[in-house]
Amino acid sequence: MTLTFSHFAANLTCDDLPAPVLQVLRRSFLDTMGVAAVASTTSMASIARNGARALFGPGTAGGSRILMNGAMVSPAGAAMAGAFTIDSIDAHDGTSPCKGHAGSAVFPALLALADASKDMDGHEFATLLAIAYEVSYRSGLAQHATCADYHTSGAWTAVGVATACARALGCTQEQIRHAAGIGEYHGPRSQMMRCIDHPTMLRDGVGWGAPAGVTAAYLAQQGFTGAPALTCEDAQEFWHDLGDTWRLVEDTHYKPYPCCRWAHPAMDAAQDLMREHALHHSQIKSVEIRTFHNATRLAGHRPMTPDEFAYSIAFPVATMIVRGEVGVPELAEETLKDTDILRISCATELIDDEHFTKISDGKRWAQVSFRLGDGRHMTSTPRTPRGDTDLPLSETEISEKFRLFADPVLGSARAREIENLCAEFEGLNKDGLNHLLDLCLSAPHPS
Repeated sequence: MTLTFSHFAANLTCDDLPAPVLQVLRRSFLDTMGVAAVASTTSMASIARNGARALFGPGTAGGSRILMNGAMVSPAGAAMAGAFTIDSIDAHDGTSPCKGHAGSAVFPALLALADASKDMDGHEFATLLAIAYEVSYRSGLAQHATCADYHTSGAWTAVGVATACARALGCTQEQIRHAAGIGEYHGPRSQMMRCIDHPTMLRDGVGWGAPAGVTAAYLAQQGFTGAPALTCEDAQEFWHDLGDTWRLVEDTHYKPYPCCRWAHPAMDAAQDLMREHALHHSQIKSVEIRTFHNATRLAGHRPMTPDEFAYSIAFPVATMIVRGEVGVPELAEETLKDTDILRISCATELIDDEHFTKISDGKRWAQVSFRLGDGRHMTSTPRTPRGDTDLPLSETEISEKFRLFADPVLGSARAREIENLCAEFEGLNKDGLNHLLDLCLSAPHPS
């Protein structure tokens, strides 16, 4: 069966969603809200909220609350602030084949649309999520195959968000085509490696990809034209199995650590070596990380900001060696001054491995070696990171990660209620979904 993306988006129902699709959506809902909770405390999130409140007041489209804050702005403003918020902590779901992330754009955009509407139930929200994820992933694959530069996730999530939001606004199939085209054309074709080489709050581009998609849908609803979206209509090899195969099931991964995915296989390898040999960090004299080319550009031996920490590899690996984990406490700026971590980070060499570069197509490979103070040398086996579909995080691990991030910010009672509702969100009636929106969008008041 071959479907056009616009027919898929216009006609999909919740009954069409296979059980594995719903499972991924539930996991991503919970995982993203946990990240959003802890991310709402960052300075980057605060700046984004202030910008949205200054520039995106509610209009005739209605008002939407900013994620984990409650301030009322326009749907585009809520999408922008929410996407920047989630993106400020690099722990949200992703897709290795697209080298990026969809949930950080999709959830704040669709939560904003649902909040403005107040008339959506769980069935429709699940359908919109599935459309946004699937179109985003396939658009991202097409873009990476047809464009020379490596663009941020904002470039292709703008297409998926536009498509799903146009469906949410009741657009016709032809208007959905135009929405995708507008989102693709006006989406941020920002260069990902710029932020790798010079880490700042620009991050993964979703802070503009999400509002670009929302805006595109509203424009298309009013008759603005923009079709075709080339990544959806001129690259059919990425769309021929739409409706039969679900890329969101095949490709979605979850992060155990709040930093760039490219650092994760080396972090896992370092953790394995420390445990297998019962080592203490004081025994480590130097570290060698062999990995694929782009990962070596993460560098980050002495990160000075949370952004530099997020896009580094030497420092997170050293943090794993010293602390045994990289979790919420390691997000504190004091961690950047930890002398034990800095010693190992500065004694870490990154090796650009041609073989790992070749095989890191849709996967991320690394191998770690330690040289100890007593002269011993030990090397891990090459590995890919935990959280990929072949090494999935368990439901318990997803839950523990959510509670680790959400409980200190939201309070355990509110976090528990969000977790329970995310586990069955597609079955919620309108009142139930609006209650879940209240829990996710209101300002934190931890007990």
